[in-house]
Amino acid sequence: MKNRSFLAQNPSILWFIAAIAIFTLGATLMSEAAGTGLISTSFVKTLGKTLCLMLVAIAMDVVWGYCGILSLGHMAFFGLGGYAIGMWLMYARTEIIVAESLAAATIPPTPQEVSDAIASQIFGVVGTNKFPWIWTFADSLFLQLLMVVLVPGLLALVFGWLAFRSRVTGVYLSILTQAMTLALSLYLFQNDSGLRGNNGLSGLQNLPGLDGVPQATVSIAFLWASALALALGYVLFAWVVSGKMGSVIRGVRDNEARVRFLGYHVESYKLFVFTITAVVAGIAGALYYPQAGIINPAEVAPIASIYLAVWVAIGGRGRLYGAAIGAAVVSLLSSWFTSGGAPNIDLGIYVINWTDWWLVLLGVSFVAVTLFFPKGIGGLFDLFIRNDKRAPDAVEARRREAAE
Repeated sequence: MKNRSFLAQNPSILWFIAAIAIFTLGATLMSEAAGTGLISTSFVKTLGKTLCLMLVAIAMDVVWGYCGILSLGHMAFFGLGGYAIGMWLMYARTEIIVAESLAAATIPPTPQEVSDAIASQIFGVVGTNKFPWIWTFADSLFLQLLMVVLVPGLLALVFGWLAFRSRVTGVYLSILTQAMTLALSLYLFQNDSGLRGNNGLSGLQNLPGLDGVPQATVSIAFLWASALALALGYVLFAWVVSGKMGSVIRGVRDNEARVRFLGYHVESYKLFVFTITAVVAGIAGALYYPQAGIINPAEVAPIASIYLAVWVAIGGRGRLYGAAIGAAVVSLLSSWFTSGGAPNIDLGIYVINWTDWWLVLLGVSFVAVTLFFPKGIGGLFDLFIRNDKRAPDAVEARRREAAE
C-alpha cells in the first residue's frame, strides 16, 4: 500500500489555511486602514486577539486532547510571552520619550542619566528608579524575542521533567500545573517582582518609532501576523499528531502503561509535547498583548487556564480545528456579551444583564456540551464528513432498488 502524503493524511490543513486567508483578507478590506471603515479598528484588534487565542487553544488541545495531559497552566506560558515582548515595548517607547524631554538640556545627559530617567519613568509607580535584573536585555528587540521562546520553553521543560520523571499523572498533574500558575501569578503581583506588580505593563499598543503610523494600519499588520502564526502553528501541530509520533502520543493518552510496556519512553514524548506547546503559547501571547495594549498578573491567574480548557472542550477536544473554533466562538461571544452588545432581558421582576451573566452562560454551555455533546462543535464536521461518505452508497442503493 502506497504511503499517503502529509497533506493527504491531514486534509483539514488546506481548508483551515484557506478559511484563515479568506477571513483575514475580508477583515482587511473592510477595515478603516483600507478606507472602507465597515469594521472599526478596535474590532480589528479583537479579531487579531481572537486568532492568537485560537493558536493557544490548538496548543492546549495537543497537550490535552491528544496527549491526555490536562494542563491548567498554559495561559501562564501565554502571559510570559506577553511580558517578554512587553518589556521591550515599554523600554523602547519610554526611551524615546525621555530622549525627547532631555534633548533641550543645556548639558547633554550621560548614558547613565538617561538609563536612570527611563527606569524612573517605568518603575516610579512602584516606588523605585532602578532596573531589576530581569530587564537586562530589555533594550534589545532580538534578545527579548528570544525570551518569548526561551522563558516559557525552559519553564515548561524544567517543570515537565520534574513532574513526568516522577510519573505524576491525572488529576494530580493538573493540580501541579495549577499550583505553578498560581505561584507565578502571586509572584508577579508583588511590586518587587520587577514587572510593576499589579500595574503590569501598559501602553503596549504604541510601537516605538511608529508614531506616524495610524493604529488602523498597525492593527492590520498584527492581524496578518497573528493569522500567519496561527496557520504555521496549525501545520506544526498537525505534523506532531500525525504518523508514528501521533500514534504514540494518542497511545499515551489512552493507555500510558501499555505504551511504556511496548518500549517507548513515555516521559520523553510527554515532555516534548508539553514544551513545544508552551513555546507556541508564548508566541501567541507575544502577538496578543501588543494588540490588547496591557498585561497584568491577572492574565496568568489559574482561572485563565481554566477558561482555556473550557474553550477546547466546547470546540471539541482531540480535533485541532475544533479547539480553534471553540476559542473563536467563545472569544467573540465574550466580547459581544461583555461589551454591552447583547441586549438585556427584562423579566419584570429581574433584568438579566449579560455583562454580569456571561460567565454563568459560559459555565452552563460547558456543562451542556460535556453531558450531551462531548465531541463539541468540531463533532458537527465529523457528522458532515460521515454523511458525505455515505452519500454515494445511498445513491447506488436507490439505483438498485429502481432497477429491480
